[in-house]
Amino acid sequence: MRTPLLPISLLCLAVLCPAASQARVEVEAAQQQRLGPVLAARISEDIAPGDYEALLKGLRANPGKFARKVVLLNSIGGSAPEAMRIGRLLRETGFDVLVPTDGVCQGSCIYLLAAGHKKTVSGHVGLHRPYFPSGDSAQAQAAHQGQRYDPAAYLREMNIPTRLADEMQRIAPHRMRVLSAQELAGYGLE
Repeated sequence: MRTPLLPISLLCLAVLCPAASQARVEVEAAQQQRLGPVLAARISEDIAPGDYEALLKGLRANPGKFARKVVLLNSIGGSAPEAMRIGRLLRETGFDVLVPTDGVCQGSCIYLLAAGHKKTVSGHVGLHRPYFPSGDSAQAQAAHQGQRYDPAAYLREMNIPTRLADEMQRIAPHRMRVLSAQELAGYGLE
């Protein structure tokens, strides 16, 4: 059961974490008894430029065939263009996505969740419009979109309803709306 304090807690977490730090990107191959070789990645904290390269480096360091590839998300979001680059890489390389029970996927992390071939959400997924360094005006958003930021086109690529992009745009950057299980299913995120 979700409490009314959860959205406040998620917002506090986002405000208290430094925006300039990179996400923690870890990739590791393992042998699972039932499945065989598995490639696991973990993306946590704040998504920032350079995280795509960190993930790519981890994937290149673990070549081979895997019975399953899964990425665990626990991210407060961050750079939307970088999240889309990472999401395309996850999709192209065949990753499933998991938001564990103790994890959150908020803000631009939603682009990573959307990229998964199979999506499992046990934690919380929160939506809001991205923060733009030069402000929240229509001009700032348009300038940012020139940096390959087109949420509707990206979601179409991932076979996710574009109404999710519309919903994200309705929520101010300093607010957060946690999606219910029914909403996650309706958006194709579970």
